[in-house]
Parts: sequence; C-alpha cells; structure tokens
Amino acid sequence: MAIQINGLSASRAGRLILHPTDLTLPVGGRIGLVGPSGSGKSTLCHALVDHLLAESIAVAHVPQSPDEALDPLRRLEFHWRQAERALGLSHDRERQRTLLAALGLDGRPLNVRPWEWSRGMQQRFVIALALLAPLELLILDEPTSALDPIIAAATLDLVDDHIANTDTTLLIVTHDLGLAATRAERLMVLSEGRIIEDAATEDLLSAPATAVTQSLVAHRNWAELPC
Repeated sequence: MAIQINGLSASRAGRLILHPTDLTLPVGGRIGLVGPSGSGKSTLCHALVDHLLAESIAVAHVPQSPDEALDPLRRLEFHWRQAERALGLSHDRERQRTLLAALGLDGRPLNVRPWEWSRGMQQRFVIALALLAPLELLILDEPTSALDPIIAAATLDLVDDHIANTDTTLLIVTHDLGLAATRAERLMVLSEGRIIEDAATEDLLSAPATAVTQSLVAHRNWAELPC
C-alpha cells in the first residue's frame, strides 16, 4: 500500500518551478526529501498538501518556523481550540494531555502566548497540533532549522515514538543530508524543481549517481551528526 501521486507540478508567474513529478510514499514509511536551498522543496510540499487534501487524504504540514503557524498575540490554548474546531473535534483534555506529554510538553501551561515558550517548545507544540487527528502523511519541513542539534534529535525521537504504531507516513524535508540519512529509510534528492535521485538511503549514500548528490554526500559528515 502507498500514497501515489502522478504529475505533481507548480508554476509561478508563468514559469514552471516544479516539473511534473511522480511520488510513491509507502504507508508507514520514513522518507527524506533532500536538496540545496532553492531546489523547490517547500514548493513541492505545498503542492503535495494541496493535492492530497483535494483527494481527501489526511495530511499535516509542519512549517520550518513556528512563526508561520502561531499568532504571537493569541494564547496557546486558543490555537489548540481553533485546531480542534477546524478538524471538527470536541475539546478533549485527556487527548490534549496525552499529545503534549508525547512531545515532552506535559505540565506546561497553555494560557501563555507563543513567545513565552522557547523556540523548541513552540515547534513541538505545532507538531502536537498536527497530530490532533489520525494522519496518513505527516510532512516536517526543515524541522531542525530553528533548533540546536540535541533538541532537534530529541524532538524527532518523540515524533517517531508517537507514530511508531500507526500507519502514518513521515516525510522529512531538509537540506541537511545528515538528518535525512539517520532518520529515513529512503531518500529523494531534489534539484531545480526535479527529483534527480530516489533510492534506499544506504544505496544513495554509497553510490550517489548525480553531481548534486555527490556534492551533498562529499560535503556533509552525516555519519557523526547527533540527529
């Protein structure tokens, strides 16, 4: 079983910025989408989310910065209730407690504004919101960009633990080959709006076929990174 997408593309100002792309995302898989800045990773994410929502597939996208998801003038409890309403869920304190505990936020008061929490805590709160309802696909877009490596690794461990016994597919989108190599069983490399390689992680790292991937492998000491 897999989520299958054919011919996904995107244009801006009449220019094709994501070339027609076919994706196969295995149910429960851990996949890394890697590419340099400007390669089209975020564009692919947004196009993928729009396509899957139109197909009534349960998908959540966690942006690289919590600032994109949280209103600094609204308390965290407001964000939680709004997310529940958007999903058609009644308020459930036990579900809230369980999710926050799963992301290492148990006991934290929600009657505060986002900036009263650290960036790492804000990011984990946004991930908890994404996990409010059962998902077929969870997309983490540059999940470590605002976090130090130790907190980033701990956060991804918490996510993995929470979805381990579900069929949720995890797509980690990053420019960091070290992160993707240690978290994903399969890697896709994006360059200039095209997927230029798609292979099992070990195969891609041991025998990169394109110049872009060879450069990513050569300039990243991925094996020693804590993520």
